Amino acid sequence: MSIKFIAKIMLGAVVAGSVAACTSSNNNAEQAKDKHNLDSLQEYVANRLPIYEKVKLTTDLNLLTANERKVLPLLIQAAEIMDNLFWQQAYPQKDSLLATIKDEKTREFLVINYGPWDRLNGDKPFVSGIGEKPLGGTFYPLNMTKEELEKSDVKDKAGLYSVIRRENGKLVSIPYHTFYATELQKASSLLKQAALLTEDAGFKKYLNLRADALVNDDYTASDYAWLDMKTNGLDIIIGPIENYEDKLFNARASFESYVLVKDKEWSKKLSKYVAMLPELQKGLPVDAKYKKEVPGTDSELNAYDVVYYAGDCNAGSKTIAVNLPNDEKIQQEKGTRRSQLKNAMKAKFDKILVPIAKELIDPEQQQYIKFDSFFANVMFHEVAHGLGIKNTVTGKGTVRSALQEQYSWLEEGKADVLGLYMVTGLLKKGELKGDIKEYYTTYMAGILRSVRFGASSAHGKANMQCFNFFQEKGAFERTAKGTYRVNFEKFEKAMNDLGNVILTLQGNGDKAAVEKAQKEKGIIKPELQADLDRLSKKGIPVDVVFEQGVDVLGMK
Repeated sequence: MSIKFIAKIMLGAVVAGSVAACTSSNNNAEQAKDKHNLDSLQEYVANRLPIYEKVKLTTDLNLLTANERKVLPLLIQAAEIMDNLFWQQAYPQKDSLLATIKDEKTREFLVINYGPWDRLNGDKPFVSGIGEKPLGGTFYPLNMTKEELEKSDVKDKAGLYSVIRRENGKLVSIPYHTFYATELQKASSLLKQAALLTEDAGFKKYLNLRADALVNDDYTASDYAWLDMKTNGLDIIIGPIENYEDKLFNARASFESYVLVKDKEWSKKLSKYVAMLPELQKGLPVDAKYKKEVPGTDSELNAYDVVYYAGDCNAGSKTIAVNLPNDEKIQQEKGTRRSQLKNAMKAKFDKILVPIAKELIDPEQQQYIKFDSFFANVMFHEVAHGLGIKNTVTGKGTVRSALQEQYSWLEEGKADVLGLYMVTGLLKKGELKGDIKEYYTTYMAGILRSVRFGASSAHGKANMQCFNFFQEKGAFERTAKGTYRVNFEKFEKAMNDLGNVILTLQGNGDKAAVEKAQKEKGIIKPELQADLDRLSKKGIPVDVVFEQGVDVLGMK
């Protein structure tokens, strides 16, 4: 049986025609077609798999207490369940698909992408017979239109924690804790076990509340408890969190988990910056009505070693910093925690950003590529999610609800440019050390790194917008030698101008204008694509893939 035919069955496609006796020539033709499809698949994978550099996720276990070494494996087990749940959301036929693939490299590539669509190549289907990736994933019936759901009497049309199904011809909503009950009960039980063992009172409270949330879909109390934690050495981010996978409405959350070990020394250095948010908010380069909200400051800025990624955050491009919770009400009342994943960040800097800079940044400016600048740019990107505006000034509700599927990429663009705005302001105040040339040049190299994530990624679109806008403003130039040279004087003005554009679009809640901006600016032009192709020809990876787990940590 061909891969094409299997794929069509797995996606529920209707196979026309009837099974009849086949002639020998028909069988030979089918076999030849199968071989061609298999050869094409293996050739595609052979070209694409090397874009991922393997990295081992480890930490210094000697810094953990005996108690923490008992708790950590339980957290990893709970995270593994989130990984399985995300497979169900992204491509439920995992086992059937992998069973048809004998080539180990192809299987590895399927696992990296959580299915047969290449996440760093615009979600291109790479298995023969697999159609385009459904915008709504598995959150909605495949044959459902946006208009059908909007006109239905389903109460939680934009529910974070439910799936939409069709029963007796009618759309209905099913809560996650019902739909995924078996797996969520197991994960909840593991968190309860970890809570019994842990000695830190704040972490114990969070684990118990998060365990309850997994089986009732009410995450608010656990989010507050998570923000209240101050002295914990271990941490776990777990549950349905981000909306990236739902490209139909940008409404429903995907399962993921990070298991974290706090770097207490670095975290202490970072603690002062959150208190500066209200003052920085006042100075945003936009009209007063778009910055009247006061950001919460009762939260922490921490650095961690991440020892396990699972689910959404592990699919395709890997997250290296996290700003949570996403609930706008909690953000305004209490703030967020910005988690810098230092070991993953260093791996990307060494293995990806530095080689990119050597190829594409002007030789005279390569001296300005610094890890501390990269760390700060990424860190303040996450802090900057707390700046700006959460509710529209036009009475359209929250920015997220007004912009729907256009929200995520624009919010990431906001965080990019306002993070740089924060770096610039803190340097001027003497609150941050270093040369502005280091931050701006490293930021430029960071754009060239992130645009490689492609058009299907919110971060990729955001960086494309920034690249095209900055180029138009003369913030950098492409030299005759095919390298990029930053204009330090124009870089700051371009930063402020783009910040103004994005905050105004968000505050107005004008979805049509945001769609127009994406079509005009969120694209890779041929000249840039040719430069990015040079990176691929040089064998410079696009992202990392992790070797992780208790055995990698040496805990078995």
